[in-house]
Amino acid sequence: MRLRAALGATAIFMLVLSACGGEEAGPAGIVRDPAPEMAALGLPDAANGNAEFAFKADPGQLLVVYFGYTSCPDVCPTTLADVRSALEDMGDDAQYVDLAMITVDPNRDDGERLTAYVQSFVADSHALRTDDPDALWAVAEPFGAFYEVETADDGTVEVGHTAFLYGIDDAGLLQLQWAFGTEPEDLRSDFTLLVNRAKENRG
Repeated sequence: MRLRAALGATAIFMLVLSACGGEEAGPAGIVRDPAPEMAALGLPDAANGNAEFAFKADPGQLLVVYFGYTSCPDVCPTTLADVRSALEDMGDDAQYVDLAMITVDPNRDDGERLTAYVQSFVADSHALRTDDPDALWAVAEPFGAFYEVETADDGTVEVGHTAFLYGIDDAGLLQLQWAFGTEPEDLRSDFTLLVNRAKENRG
């Protein structure tokens, strides 16, 4: 299946990255090199009247993107809670970090439900969804995000998805991604690093 193959490739990539790392401490996240350009991509933002949302941070800021779904029993709420904890620890600098969640299960996640869900973790977050599967895949593929939604004969819906967070700068470049289970203090450190870099570039 495409999801399982992608997960295997991602695991290999992470092992190679770890093996090639030097002694100098770097970010906790995985560096995307070369950084993919995401600014030309967009999806409707249900939290903002379905206005088109571009994958590019505001000047001097950081955009954090997550693919998930509201019925997720553990991975999604844990990840979003970790983001919330990281932002709380950032103090005033948290205002420079924007969160956007893309649902991979739009048949069950309408705009109102998705908006309420993501904003229950981080206020003013963006709730991105589309009913067009081709449009969703066109955004997911450049991120390296994969997902499957299957409905069993008894009506049970099973969803599988990669569980990375993605950090995009104000040039629309995907600089870092974080695997599920990255500690909130490591997220905070990397968020702060990217925010400071964005501020310096503006100066």
